[in-house]
Amino acid sequence: MAFLGSAVRRVVSAVRPPLSPLCRTTTRSYSSEPTKEKSVPYEKTLKQADGVSSGPTKPLPRSADVVVIGGGSLGCQTIYHLAKMGLTNVVLLERDRLTAGTTWHTAGLLWQLRPSDVEVELLAHTRNVISKDLEEETGLHTGWIQNGGLFIASNKQRLDEYKRLMSLGKVYGIESHVLSPAETKDLYPLMNVDDLYGTLYVPKDGTMDPAGTCTTLTRAASARGATVIENCPVTGIQVRTDDFGMKKVKAVETPHGTIETPCVVNCAGVWAAKLGEMAGVKVPLIAMHHAYVVTERIEGIQNMPNVRDHDASVYLRLQGDALSVGGYEQNPIFWEEVSDKFAFSLFDLDWDVFTQHIEGAINRVPALEQTGIKSTVCGPESFTADHKPLMGEAPEVRGFFLGCGFNSAGMMLGGGCGRELAHWIIHGRPEKDMYGYDIRVFVNWMCSECLSCRNGVAVFDMSYFGKFYLTGPDAKKAADWLFTADVNKKPGSTVYTCMLNKRGGAEADLTVSRLEPGSANLPLAPESNGEAYYLAIGGGVAEHNWNHIRTVLQDQGFRCQLTDYSEDMGMISIQGPKSREVLQEVLEADLSNEAFPFSSHKVVKAAGHQVSADFIKSGEFTLERMGVTYKAKAHLKSPFDPENKRVKGIYA
Repeated sequence: MAFLGSAVRRVVSAVRPPLSPLCRTTTRSYSSEPTKEKSVPYEKTLKQADGVSSGPTKPLPRSADVVVIGGGSLGCQTIYHLAKMGLTNVVLLERDRLTAGTTWHTAGLLWQLRPSDVEVELLAHTRNVISKDLEEETGLHTGWIQNGGLFIASNKQRLDEYKRLMSLGKVYGIESHVLSPAETKDLYPLMNVDDLYGTLYVPKDGTMDPAGTCTTLTRAASARGATVIENCPVTGIQVRTDDFGMKKVKAVETPHGTIETPCVVNCAGVWAAKLGEMAGVKVPLIAMHHAYVVTERIEGIQNMPNVRDHDASVYLRLQGDALSVGGYEQNPIFWEEVSDKFAFSLFDLDWDVFTQHIEGAINRVPALEQTGIKSTVCGPESFTADHKPLMGEAPEVRGFFLGCGFNSAGMMLGGGCGRELAHWIIHGRPEKDMYGYDIRVFVNWMCSECLSCRNGVAVFDMSYFGKFYLTGPDAKKAADWLFTADVNKKPGSTVYTCMLNKRGGAEADLTVSRLEPGSANLPLAPESNGEAYYLAIGGGVAEHNWNHIRTVLQDQGFRCQLTDYSEDMGMISIQGPKSREVLQEVLEADLSNEAFPFSSHKVVKAAGHQVSADFIKSGEFTLERMGVTYKAKAHLKSPFDPENKRVKGIYA
């Protein structure tokens, strides 16, 4: 019998048979017995039985309004919500069987409280769909289990965070309670509470079953007229270019036929990047191994809530009379070459990587140290750079939508995000701000930056900003249409403005500089005989803004060129009441109020280079030019103590 505790203390020499023929490296495996065919902790999976035909489960239609690609949580939720919103000529294509990629082995946890109001709303909708709507519509049980959730606070800061979550939950009617260590022990007798400050208990959190959920979703969608086709891989995406140079989705190719469609939804999970390549769309996600182990029976664990310990990066999922123990590593294993043949498959578990979770789990529930391991589950999951999903229409191709990169949270965010995607496709951008996606928390070290900006001067490297030029015969018309403020001041002016969407909601804020007509004054600035504008946009939303502007230009038929120099130009921002004083020592120009007034820009010399200087806010200047950022920044350091510097700039 193998025990969790012994996995921390020793290495077992016996290696069990590989869980997947695609495991490329030799890893040490540890188990109480050889791994069975079905390792995931569910009553059933949708794995295809031997002898069943490998062809498509239904004939392919010649055309469809929307083709959803991928039969996991997001794909099934998206086609369900499309059909529910009245769009019934829709098709879901799954290369194997439903859930075969990553959904089938997911832990299926649903926590209702997150630090973002948007995510709280998305999670609430998922819970309603899984626990209520589907059963009412179909009479089928999705496998939802409401056993509650418990967040662990090992320090005061974490408990304060959970108190804020509780306050946010009250706004949305989510019941939650902050418990003392003693109250936590009463609720969860097997838990060690000696090192706890407290916990946050959410009684109506729970667990989802992937097979039951996806089966019920597709049945409900099919009942409304949608078509779900399994065993039908996608081999290509046809894209056409119209007379205005706009790329649009034309058709989806498979080995069994082609479906003409103006809209594709990429819900392919780990395989989403490969699918994007077929249409010329970049999908910035990466595949990693994600693992958990399933224990033998634990006396007294029945009916306990699921547990999430953020400080230890561990979760404990109730599995009948056992637990699933998993977590997220600081040294994850990447799946470098994603295979198209990987379906209902797993990797061998690397105990060198996974052991860190066992230590945290045993500390929290000491009974685990003498508990056997029934099975291990190590499968692929897709992750993004900012830990937020990729959603919406791709900027490269109109009609190509993304619903992928869910960072191991596709089951619990699936219902809410599936609904928003469906709304996006049918009605346009949803009302929820899917780009201001999470609440950013300011940390203590930022105080020094704020004080420097308020009392002295600070220099920030803002080269990550988007830098676009808008030129062409209709540039003025386009600017009038795009921007809320009047940007058609005299050449040399800079205006802070917003862009709005069709509903009148704010799409973005940015600065727009009207340029002098004629030959370019800077190496990268385009030459223009008519109107020309320079746009500076926040780096985190630059791609989104590019897509919005380009879409407007195309839809309105404006004869304009939008040029992106974001990767070629640097930008530094000098802020604070002493900024003018500092810059006057660096720039070969008169920076007095009369010569350089607020809301203006001009070409000047800095460190021997021509740069564009913008006075855009009281006490804030920016300098932009290709290749000059760090030279100018180094020159700016001279008036200050060289020790008085921070990660992204210098301060005085």
